[in-house]
Formats: sequence, structure tokens, C-alpha cells
Amino acid sequence: MKNTPEFNPQSFAVIGAGPVGSIVAAFLARNGYDVTLCDIIPELVNPALDPGIIIDGAEDLKQKVTRVCTSVDELGDYHPDVVFITVKANALPLIVSAIETFYKEGIYVVSWQNGIDTEKEIAVTLGDKAAMRAVVNYGCGLKAPGHVHIPFHHPPHFIQELDPESKHAAVAIATALTQGGLPTEHTDQIISMVWRKGVLNACMNPVCAVTGLTMAQSMTDPIIFNLVDSLVKECIKIARANEISLGWDFYPHAIEYMSKAGNHKPSMLIDIENGRRTEIDYINGKFVEYGEQAGIETPFNITLRSLVKGLESKK
Repeated sequence: MKNTPEFNPQSFAVIGAGPVGSIVAAFLARNGYDVTLCDIIPELVNPALDPGIIIDGAEDLKQKVTRVCTSVDELGDYHPDVVFITVKANALPLIVSAIETFYKEGIYVVSWQNGIDTEKEIAVTLGDKAAMRAVVNYGCGLKAPGHVHIPFHHPPHFIQELDPESKHAAVAIATALTQGGLPTEHTDQIISMVWRKGVLNACMNPVCAVTGLTMAQSMTDPIIFNLVDSLVKECIKIARANEISLGWDFYPHAIEYMSKAGNHKPSMLIDIENGRRTEIDYINGKFVEYGEQAGIETPFNITLRSLVKGLESKK
């Protein structure tokens, strides 16, 4: 019988000092772990040292991290056991190539992001054993650098390894997150979870980005709702054609969930307003890709992807 290797992570790196990354960095640091927060923008990372990351809303916390840096290349000097990537998915190829310069076997890289197949992007460069995927169940926004508001926190969060041989490490990482205050469970259903979340993102993010409407406005406007509804049905058809389980009652769940989304702007709309590239290729672009793979027409996803790309080109 094969012995399970031991893995007891003590040193963590978090790439991305936006709201998602600041939260995981703060909770890990609270439990005494060595935490390096990395972002190319000094103004975003510096508050994590003084006065510390401030979190309010569903959670209340003020916590300093061990250190900060402004280059992924620097992370190799701090020998992280685990690297969390929390930046937008469109930056993944560049981020992973930088991690490759210091990567060695036994380091695990977790995609703590939106989008479909982000863990595969990690594996292309670092291999399957290194790559993991998490699904996060909190909402968050950056009130100011180092100051995060969490409107809701609905644990547990979930993590799964890409290679079954790394299961022990995924379990250990889940334990570390849980001990820090982010209850996290190992799962073998991460693909289903990612796709369920991916459908919601594919239906809300681009519609709001193109129209300039908030989530609540999109769901209550009868004309715009027809577009959202058509996207939901198309995405479900694509998932089923690729034998990805969403659950028999996913359609009513999706409509109900989005109807309660609130009167706020999704990240893709904020990206467009600020002249930044979006994650459209890892959201609607993936539904187009999987539709082609299964021989399914994807007119709604193709249209929304094209419109968002057009808005990106205006910057």
C-alpha cells in the first residue's frame, strides 16, 4: 500500500492584492502563517504591512501580512509552499511563466479565480501535479487599497487537485484555510461547481458590461432579461452536451440566484469602465469553445464575447 506523503504548508504567497487576494492573505496571516502578498501596484500592497488589511461587512478583521512584493519573480526568495493566484484570468499565462522561474516539485499553485479551465492554464506550464482549483463563496469589493468590504460570506469554499496524486496537498491546504477562518473543504466535484458559477458569470457579467446596467437592472428590464434568459439556456445546453453535470434543477436556481444579485456592478462592467481587459475569454469564450467541441451552436455567447471585445478595443 502506497504511503500518503506528508504536506504541512507554512508559507503562502498570494498574487493579486485586490479584494479576493487581500481576503485570503489576511485570513492566512491571522493564523500565524508566513504570507507574502504580491502585486505590481505598490499602492495596493503597502497597506497590508501598515496598518494591515482591513476587512468589514460579513467579516470583521484587521491583519498585517508577513511581507509584500511587487514582482512575481521575487517570490522565489521566500520559498512558498503554496501560491494562490487571485488576479484576473487573462493575466494567467504571464503569471504562470513567472512562477516557472522558481518553481520546484512540491510547490502547489491554486487558481482562486473566476473562469473555466484556469487550472489547466497553470498545468500547461507547471504540470498537473502542481495545479489546483478553488471555488470561492464570498462577495467582495475594494473600498480602498488594503480595505475590503465583504457583503456576504457563505462558506464552505472548495478546492480540488488536478492530479489525484496531489489530493493530500489539497486536503492540507483546505485545512490551513479553515484554520485561518475561511472554512474550506476538499471536493471531487470542482468541475461541476466551476461550471455552475461559470454559467452565472457568463449570463450577468457581459450583459452588464455591454449595457452599463447593474445586475438588478438587467434582471428587471424585460427586454434585457430575455437576453440573460437565452444565455442561461444556451450555457446549460453546452454543459449537458459536454456531459458536465449542473443538476436537474439548475435553470430555476440560476434565475432565482441572479434575481437576488443586487443593484451593483459586476467586475466585467467595472473593467470596461476603467479601460481594462476583461476575463471574457475565460467565461463566454470557454462556452463558445466547448460548444464547438460538442457541435452546439452558440450565437448568444459569440455575440456577447464579440461586443465585449469591441468595447475593450476602445481603450
